[in-house]
Amino acid sequence: MTWRRVVAIARKEVRHITRDPRSLAMAIAIPMLLLLLFGYALTLDVDRVPLAVWDQSGTPASRELVSRFSASRYFDVIATVGDYAALEALTDRGDALAALVVPRDFDRRLGRPGGAAVQLLIDGSDSNTATIAMGYADSVVQGYSQEVAVGLTSRQGRVPPRRALDVRPRVWYNADLESRNYIVPGLIAVIMMVIAALLTSLTVAREWERGSMEQLISTPMTGPELVIGKLLPYFAVGMLDVALAVLVGEVLFDVPLRGSLFLLAASSAVFLAGALAIGMLISIVTRGQLLASQLAMVLTFLPSFLLSGFMYAVDNMPPVIRVITYLVPARHFVDVLKGIYLKGSGLESLAGELALLAGFGAVMLTLAVVRFRKVLA
Repeated sequence: MTWRRVVAIARKEVRHITRDPRSLAMAIAIPMLLLLLFGYALTLDVDRVPLAVWDQSGTPASRELVSRFSASRYFDVIATVGDYAALEALTDRGDALAALVVPRDFDRRLGRPGGAAVQLLIDGSDSNTATIAMGYADSVVQGYSQEVAVGLTSRQGRVPPRRALDVRPRVWYNADLESRNYIVPGLIAVIMMVIAALLTSLTVAREWERGSMEQLISTPMTGPELVIGKLLPYFAVGMLDVALAVLVGEVLFDVPLRGSLFLLAASSAVFLAGALAIGMLISIVTRGQLLASQLAMVLTFLPSFLLSGFMYAVDNMPPVIRVITYLVPARHFVDVLKGIYLKGSGLESLAGELALLAGFGAVMLTLAVVRFRKVLA
């Protein structure tokens, strides 16, 4: 392989890029636009759950319970109603996600051995949000119940019993449990996978459609020289996209970067090489720009979005699907990014994932070169 010919191919590809500045601008603008849209719109945090209240008791004890919900940052009391029909109307319109019903005998039963009961109605059309809202409500009620029990024992002249178990949770790496802190790193992996494959999926196909591939075949150029030469300009564009995505995550989304910036750049380079090689292989096989772009989108976006662990935990997937996820490079890059961003992990902790990414990139590059040699033959 002669590096002079590699540089010549790279310069030729740079001319293609600069002759179409709109495509270059889109290659930079689309990742930033996707990152902004997903970063702001996609959140798993459930705050300010709209809550309707039917307080049939109307006593200080019931009002105190309702105030616990309204004082919590997880609930927003939007209406106080007087019957079930009004509650049903609010939930049917989507104005209320939850409804609290306090019975008439709430105050009388509160101090009795059996305790008092309240009803919490949840809109289960969104099961994830409903489950989280139920957990928040249980936490509010448990805190109120404990204070009532302590107050009753104190008024009776007894010493409140000590807890048999005192759990003091401490969250590491994402203390505020902000979903944005792990969504944004995952977004960088998914977006770069798609964009990188799309960038190179048109390169060789464009040469065939324009009729310039015959001229390249007639030169002493070899398969490795063509593949590497065409990858280099898009590798630079991809690294620029990564740098901008990291900057957006730091400035706009305030995502902490606790690890090494150099390790982040190095792992991004390894990942980009494999992603670009996928697009190159698709371009070589299809020979058509339209088919190449469509195939690149299908083979990169869906697996990266669904099987990378970006949105859905891999451990919760069926065993067969978990095995398939090892073939998705975005899964390993998502783990690397989360480790660097949130945990501050070093090379010793991420060596296995980086080795898999490097192996994937080597396989894709080899396949692209072998396939192009078959075309020359």
